[in-house]
Amino acid sequence: MSASSPNPFKPTSAQLLAARDKTVPDLIRPALRVLFCGINPGLYSAAVGHHFARPGNRFWPALLASGFTDRLLSPFEERAILDVGIGITNVVGRATASADELSPDELIDGARALQAKVLRYKPCALAVLGVGAYRTAFGRRDAGLGRQDATIGTTSVWVLPNPSGLNAHYQPKDLARLFGELKRTL
Repeated sequence: MSASSPNPFKPTSAQLLAARDKTVPDLIRPALRVLFCGINPGLYSAAVGHHFARPGNRFWPALLASGFTDRLLSPFEERAILDVGIGITNVVGRATASADELSPDELIDGARALQAKVLRYKPCALAVLGVGAYRTAFGRRDAGLGRQDATIGTTSVWVLPNPSGLNAHYQPKDLARLFGELKRTL
């Protein structure tokens, strides 16, 4: 199925409400090239059980535009990214309507769990998608976009913009450029 194919499951309002606090399983395996890390799943993603699934999310187009994938993937075929050395996880596992619903303590606890996951699976790079969440979770108030000075074991750490369609600060061309900078280092 391509990303332009109809959504096989469009959740109802009731299903979206019922998705609160659900999780979306990680897509992870040892020795990935990059582990992309969202802040937390949105209700839409939790309702359908796939990462970055809400229509308008620019994660999948950014992967294509930056050269990580050779075609536009749908969230419903997300497992295909493991074949090209890419994984997906989240700082906080529970779904919310907005990342603003997460407390600083949840983000900090999530960062600790994420660090353990990175040490276990050893991806070449970790790309946290959201500078504000990264600053809070990792206690790095002055962090900016791009490669960070910090590492987790041998894993380089990157911060990229949140690809949510609600993040109007970064347009698709900006996401392609920033994701592409990461790809060129791998």
